[in-house]
Amino acid sequence: MQSVQSAINSLPSDSGDKLRPVRIWLYILAAAILALVAVGGMTRLTDSGLSITTWKPISGMIPPLSGADWQAEFDAYKQIPEFIQQNYWMDLAAFKAIFWWEWGHRFLGRMIGLLFAVPFVVFLVQGRLSKKLAPSLALLFLLGGFQGFLGWWMVSSGLSARIDVSQYRLAAHLGAASILFASIIWVARRLELPKPSNVGQTSQWGRVVLKIMALLVFLQLIMGAFVAGLDAGYAFNTWPLMEGKWIPDGLLSLQPAWLNVFENLLTVQFTHRMMGYFIGLCGIALLVFSHRNNSTLLKSWMRLIAILIFLQVALGIVTLILVVPVPLALGHQALAFLLLGTIVGALADTKEGQMT
Repeated sequence: MQSVQSAINSLPSDSGDKLRPVRIWLYILAAAILALVAVGGMTRLTDSGLSITTWKPISGMIPPLSGADWQAEFDAYKQIPEFIQQNYWMDLAAFKAIFWWEWGHRFLGRMIGLLFAVPFVVFLVQGRLSKKLAPSLALLFLLGGFQGFLGWWMVSSGLSARIDVSQYRLAAHLGAASILFASIIWVARRLELPKPSNVGQTSQWGRVVLKIMALLVFLQLIMGAFVAGLDAGYAFNTWPLMEGKWIPDGLLSLQPAWLNVFENLLTVQFTHRMMGYFIGLCGIALLVFSHRNNSTLLKSWMRLIAILIFLQVALGIVTLILVVPVPLALGHQALAFLLLGTIVGALADTKEGQMT
């Protein structure tokens, strides 16, 4: 605790801005969550997520330390359908390769919990957190803990009757992570000092547009989780046509029809594409809207958001055409989080007042 206290005290701070260390801490937390999402994506892409078949919140921090420990973990993995039906060829060395990704993902999540809890207590003792701010941060901590539960709930879906995790639970896990990330960005931006008066007045329509964009990007991120959960990105790797058509056959092959959006690989990828195109058009609209807005602050945010949208659409297309190379797939996922965080940051900056 003393070492953490010393580290916090060493952060650069202005004498009249007691919340600056809090903001820095929140931005570090957001970066750590983004790293956790990237490791989680790597876990998914390497099919490592089911390599640890138990959930031990405390003792699970310690990896296998002996040959007997490793063999016990491997024997447990041999009992699940993924090994029996798909990875029966694995030896202990191959198992270790996937084990470390999943262990690293869980370990990083635990470290983020400590990164949140310890400075929170220190800031509380220092009196940096007001009666309004402290409960909000505590709620974020609970949301982070719930995220850990969702992770195990997701993993457990692939330990008995499936060879992979449920795409529904994967979407819930990723969605909760995006809400946590965006919420931290929101709080951090709301703790910034008031903006200069020359930034112009932000129109309510501008904020409405940003709110709609935030919802669209969040829904697209969820749809991306279904693409990942069904490995739909490895199919239909042509662009702009799918199966040689703009609107491919078989989009409604499952009954009831709504099931196709979540379980039909063709429909899931088609929906993700169409939403991407629509968000791309919204990016163009943002550029147009930014020229007609009097607020220099909102104008700057809108231009940045539009640039990120265009980059994300282009990266998604390239990732698809090249059949999901790991670096591009991870970049596509991380950029989606950054885009959502940027929109939330814009909303926070253009909201009147300051969260104290």
